[in-house]
Amino acid sequence: MKIEIDKKTDNGLAQLTHYFQNHINGVSQFYKEDAKKYLFDVHERLHIVGESDIQYYLPIKWDVPFPPPENPEFKFIDLFAGIGGIRLAYQNLGGKCVFTSEWDSYSKKTYEANFGKVPFGDITKIDETTIPDHDVLLAGFPCQPFSIAGVSKKNALGRSHGFLDETQGTLFFDIARILKHKRPKTFMLENVKNLISHDKGKTFKVIQNTLKELNYSIYFKVLDGKHFVPQHRERIIIVGFDNEYFKGKEDFRFPVMSDIKYSLKDILLPEVDPKYTLSDKLWNYLQEYAKKHKAKGNGFGFGLADLNGISRTMSARYYKDGAEILIPQVGKNPRRLVPRECARLQGFPDNFIIPVSDNQAYKQFGNSVVSPLMQAVGECLIKEIKASYGRHTE
Repeated sequence: MKIEIDKKTDNGLAQLTHYFQNHINGVSQFYKEDAKKYLFDVHERLHIVGESDIQYYLPIKWDVPFPPPENPEFKFIDLFAGIGGIRLAYQNLGGKCVFTSEWDSYSKKTYEANFGKVPFGDITKIDETTIPDHDVLLAGFPCQPFSIAGVSKKNALGRSHGFLDETQGTLFFDIARILKHKRPKTFMLENVKNLISHDKGKTFKVIQNTLKELNYSIYFKVLDGKHFVPQHRERIIIVGFDNEYFKGKEDFRFPVMSDIKYSLKDILLPEVDPKYTLSDKLWNYLQEYAKKHKAKGNGFGFGLADLNGISRTMSARYYKDGAEILIPQVGKNPRRLVPRECARLQGFPDNFIIPVSDNQAYKQFGNSVVSPLMQAVGECLIKEIKASYGRHTE
């Protein structure tokens, strides 16, 4: 049995599903009125009596493979959520997601299918006062350059400004304004490793200074997903602790990376539809393209994978030709990975639902994270939160 929900009003559905998954935890108040209105307008047949814990009474609990924990140990929010790779990691650690934001409609579909919650839309249009309190802010945010035009104008007018002002017009600004208003105990941000060198280091410097101005102690490190899955995937992880809460007593360390060697062959399906094999035309094009660039002395070209080793980094453009990770086949042209193999390459379990087309799935997994790596960092972060509980009860 599954509740049929009218999806015409996307925000109403977001309110409803967020209310479903929150009750006596100080969060439901943020969604209650809009959720009730949505239910009244769209589903008069559903009658909510009193303050029943809707999440655990409705069939939606059994319709999603990754329901929230019934006895959560901490609360978190999931910004720029994509398909939920970071949420999955922190939910596995006992966390309760109390707010989610993602603008892409196809990613929302995948997120809903797996977690039973419809993300809210564009974070730039969401007032930070409407976001519930939480212990951890999570965000895999896009990298954007910061313009100094606004700062220069303020200087010319004799007005003071801070680093928070410098980030206006970027998506990082939305993280900063939420941190400033909600003051979560900790946060974890994920981005491409080139964030450190972006715009000659200016972008990362502004990010660091903004977070420090907000009174968070900062830890960052570039970590490689190859220690958890058979994929070379380097990402910068930025972790912060609220100095007002921890008072500098946190003892955070990034996880020690395992020496386990992973093999690409371990994530491949035994049988694959012939449609994933490259056509003669595409295979010839990729070979000629590689020859042309090799002659120029650069390394552009396809990546024929070593099945006993790890793959290149999978990108969102994988849907175009699969060039960065091609699987060799005996007596045939090489093939693309299928979406399920892409999910495995990012550490998603096999019961993770893929409700979208292959092209959308390739984009989604290419944009996602190595979920087990996020969980390893999360274990270290949550350890500090739990340790702080003891200090605050002394």
